[in-house]
Amino acid sequence: MSQEKSPLLAGVQAVIPLVLGYFPIAFSFGVAATRTGLSPIEAFSLSLIVFAGAAQFLAIALLASGAPVLVAGLTLAAMNLRHVLYGPTLLQRAGVHRATRLGWLWAFALTDEVFGAALGALAKGQRFSEGFMMILGFGAYAAWLAGTVAGAWAGGGALDAWPSVGAGLDFMLPALFLALLLSILSARQVPAIVIAAAATVLGTWFGSATLGLFAGMIAGAVAGLFGRKGASHAG
Repeated sequence: MSQEKSPLLAGVQAVIPLVLGYFPIAFSFGVAATRTGLSPIEAFSLSLIVFAGAAQFLAIALLASGAPVLVAGLTLAAMNLRHVLYGPTLLQRAGVHRATRLGWLWAFALTDEVFGAALGALAKGQRFSEGFMMILGFGAYAAWLAGTVAGAWAGGGALDAWPSVGAGLDFMLPALFLALLLSILSARQVPAIVIAAAATVLGTWFGSATLGLFAGMIAGAVAGLFGRKGASHAG
């Protein structure tokens, strides 16, 4: 039987794809932030305090359009409400190895991609530990901050000569999260995913992107809950 990886080694191996994905996306954010009028210090501060990927792009779009700071803040809070579910889900998967002594710290770094990578590691047999979560989360955080600094320092026109690169970076964040989830997908989860996707499309079509996001979250959670109950009764 193979020896279990140490939390340090497992964390380093799991965070490498996130670092490679996060740095160029954060670079794009730094460029976009300075293009909309933020100073490099302000762009860095936004990444330092918020660390929420797509929500940061939305923040600078809202601020650039003249939206009040309070409205922008409430919109970002609603958009990131799903993060509240990540910690409890991981601890449930951790089972007897769950630990929360430093939960207040590593939970800060639970982005979509960090959650997906942690969930994938647990599904593949890695034992949950707070050391693993710290390395995974804050390794990704460091890459995001470094990319923001590099993009802000390069300036708002850094990607003007490569429009295709700038357009491609917009898809890297959701593509990275999707790849992480697909790596641990099982047939039992497909119905919930289909229902969540359908609710997201319908909510966006008949309402707005925000409504679609919430509809997909709620529909997927309810479908997953009933699917799990059905599986437990069948077993």
